[in-house]
Amino acid sequence: MNRTNVTALYAHVPAPAAPAVPLARRERRRAGEEFPAVVVGGGSWSRLEVAAALFEASADDAFADRVPSTDDLYAVLGASVAELGPAGLADVVGVFAEFEPGEFQEADACHLYAYRLALSFWYEGARSRPMTVGEAAVALYLSDAYRHHRTDPPTARRAPLRVVRGIRHGASQVPTQTLIHLGKAMTAEFTHPHPTCVTSPVTPPPHPAPDWLYRHALPDAHRRRFCFDLLRADGRQPSPLVVRVDGGTYSVGATPPAGQDGTWARTLRARW
Repeated sequence: MNRTNVTALYAHVPAPAAPAVPLARRERRRAGEEFPAVVVGGGSWSRLEVAAALFEASADDAFADRVPSTDDLYAVLGASVAELGPAGLADVVGVFAEFEPGEFQEADACHLYAYRLALSFWYEGARSRPMTVGEAAVALYLSDAYRHHRTDPPTARRAPLRVVRGIRHGASQVPTQTLIHLGKAMTAEFTHPHPTCVTSPVTPPPHPAPDWLYRHALPDAHRRRFCFDLLRADGRQPSPLVVRVDGGTYSVGATPPAGQDGTWARTLRARW
């Protein structure tokens, strides 16, 4: 990315206010913990306890036919913990912990939901989530990774550290709100069908025209496609959290451990 494009980005996006307390001092993990506990119902619960409580609630169709929001998950967790009580939850955990990955689809989903909640409450006074595919792809585009020679996504997946460092470096080049904006635009570009390619009688949503910022910040169409395809195909490439501090400012946070399935749970659209 050249100096002209960097200048253009900063000219059209207000400089973000720095959080009063640095993110590193807001982390809720205690020494030795892989994930922070989720506080609800007067107690602090581990990721396994959260998953077990959600699994118990799912027997009542709490998540039927929909992907719940993080707020929905937190509300269901609170109700389940209150109903079970500490002793009841301990019994449920004992059974739930015996399930093998892939044994029950509902159990696997609850592990993923518990992961989302742990990431959401990673910091005090803030909410956080994984980067979307588009945001991670934009960050990789803005980095120097794979800029000076040709490669393809399968080759890039064999060099994960290069991709990880590229995402972190690229994300530092622009304000986080700009990264979010560009990520949405990139996702729209590569997930909306182009009208000339659609044969269905149902009219598809129109392919959104790239805005000025997107076209100038990410001018190389081949590099855009490469970065998006790579990050969409491979959830095993780590990426950092996007953090929304209370008060409305955004930052890029820590890179959390992978979820139970070994991926970083990047989705096409943000799930706060």
